[in-house]
Amino acid sequence: MVVKTNSETLVIFLLSSIGLIAFPHVDHIPKDLFAFFYLLLSWRFICIWKRNWLPNKLIVFFLTICGLALIYSQHQGVFGRDAGTRLFVTALALKLFEIKSERDLYLITYLAFIVAASQFLYEQSLLMAAYILFVCSALLATLVSINSGKPQPGPALKTASIILVQALPMAVVLFILFPRVEAPKWLLFNDKHQAKAGLSDSMEPGSISDLGLSGELVFRVKFTGALPPPSQRYWRGPVLSHTDGKKWTQIKDLRLGHNIDKPVFNGSPYQYTLLMESQGKNWVFALDMPAEYALPLSQNANYQLITSESPDKRTEYLITSYLNYNTGAITHTEYQEATQLPGDPSGKVKQLVKQLHGFDSPPEQFIKNLLNHFRQENFHYTLTPPLMEENPIETFLFETRYGFCSHYAAAFAYLMRVADIPARVVTGYQGGELNRAGNFLEIRQADAHAWAEVWMENKGWVRFDPTAAIAPERIERNIDIDQLVSGGIINYEPASEAAQAAFNWLKQARQLWSNIDYNWQRWVINYDNRNQSRFLSSLGIADINAMLYWMVGIIGVITALLSFLLLHQKQKAIDPVLRIYNRFCRKIVKSGLLRARGEGAKDFAERVKIKLPEQAANIDQITDLFIKLRYGNKATRHDFNLFKQLVKRFKN
Repeated sequence: MVVKTNSETLVIFLLSSIGLIAFPHVDHIPKDLFAFFYLLLSWRFICIWKRNWLPNKLIVFFLTICGLALIYSQHQGVFGRDAGTRLFVTALALKLFEIKSERDLYLITYLAFIVAASQFLYEQSLLMAAYILFVCSALLATLVSINSGKPQPGPALKTASIILVQALPMAVVLFILFPRVEAPKWLLFNDKHQAKAGLSDSMEPGSISDLGLSGELVFRVKFTGALPPPSQRYWRGPVLSHTDGKKWTQIKDLRLGHNIDKPVFNGSPYQYTLLMESQGKNWVFALDMPAEYALPLSQNANYQLITSESPDKRTEYLITSYLNYNTGAITHTEYQEATQLPGDPSGKVKQLVKQLHGFDSPPEQFIKNLLNHFRQENFHYTLTPPLMEENPIETFLFETRYGFCSHYAAAFAYLMRVADIPARVVTGYQGGELNRAGNFLEIRQADAHAWAEVWMENKGWVRFDPTAAIAPERIERNIDIDQLVSGGIINYEPASEAAQAAFNWLKQARQLWSNIDYNWQRWVINYDNRNQSRFLSSLGIADINAMLYWMVGIIGVITALLSFLLLHQKQKAIDPVLRIYNRFCRKIVKSGLLRARGEGAKDFAERVKIKLPEQAANIDQITDLFIKLRYGNKATRHDFNLFKQLVKRFKN
């Protein structure tokens, strides 16, 4: 059974809106469940014209069992984002076969609103917000059509758009001033099964090179003043101190207090806002070395920042760093960790360290000799290094001599340790592309990097980047994944003038959009209670009472203004034909005859002719011209002028 009143157009409109709403979930729900939804939607579309194809209760029950079986087969449990979304999508598809009254149309529309809102649990970009606003306008237009009884998409969409525009000022006020209340952690059902790409807490030869061609955004940084030089843009991540000769891993004890001294900073500070994208680890990649930060950030024994909040949501932090620092003395435990070797070095390795005066010269001289060795002995920097499964450090040093930053950092730290100099590997990101439209840095997975730290007397842990000795352009200009040749060797030669011009234009367009997205993420998506408090404090609104007073006051002003505009709208201009006919009716009133509400022109004319038989010819002519001009499609300007003259001359 189907709802009767002008239902076909209304149901087509509703089903089309539902199809648009569910489409972005193609990447969020399993393909079989997605296909099941659109199969039922298509079936319901066909039933608009072939009503005998509507399934009976038994078939609907069978489809319900199939839908529940599909949901259960995904093993997502009862709670959580994914489980809830799949349940609502399936329920929406099944409910389409139960449209029997206006109540069902309302229920389906409200269920579709929930499915539309669930998109924001997965993606919160500006484009997605615009898309959801569009489909919600279509749903609101469906409600308008149901209430008006006239399922006309054009006028309904216009009315829905007007309603949304009228509601927008109030929505903005509520967004800015309504107290932000965050749900307690026990109410957050996160879906941890989804793996996230990025740096790991361990490093093997070539592991970081897997990220070398990834354009995935990791974080964005906006400085309050000048930007640090490109060669100093090192974003500190996990510090790897233990090695088995192939893999480098973090030490187990990373508690504060593992080291004796706190870093001593000097030089100019760099204050910046860091917007971290969601990730799988609770790491925050601060500019080396972070000095000032606030909760929920803390620093572990290796000076890496970590957050106590959930890392799977986008979060903003205010941090101050210094480029010049001294970490102070080294403890006995740190010394042992930073000189640990997996076994006795080979004769070839010892010979190389001896050749470079690692055993008989100060650390500074050995480091200088080793970096010169990398520069002068035909070493190469590549994103696609050859496999080195056995003895990777020796294979790299004495055979292939082709490697990524992880190969150089691991080999450098290993040779330092052979010379009994404390050293370790640091992973993180280096560089970042400057977005000139917004004057902020964008750091992507392609900027993943590894370097080394050496402990030196009176200096503490000092950064050395052997990659800079081989490919200084990588440090000064970063990796540009659009300038890679097929072999994986970085090519910094410029392209043709025409190609470069086109590339620059596309790059500017991308940066402009990235700037819009950055501000959307900062000021809308990340507008939590902390950012709200900071923003309102800058406006002089310091407590919740003031927030409520301002909110109620502004909403009152908006309500009064909208009420005034709605109550004092100009009346629509009356059709000139109808206006002239109303003038004729007012003349008839003088004879004691009043046209009844809803009375047709012909019926009214018959009553008037009984009262005024001498004017019967004029009354018939005026009535015929009115009907022709008002409802006909062959009326002329002459007819209108004649109609106007007859009414003007009419006397009773």
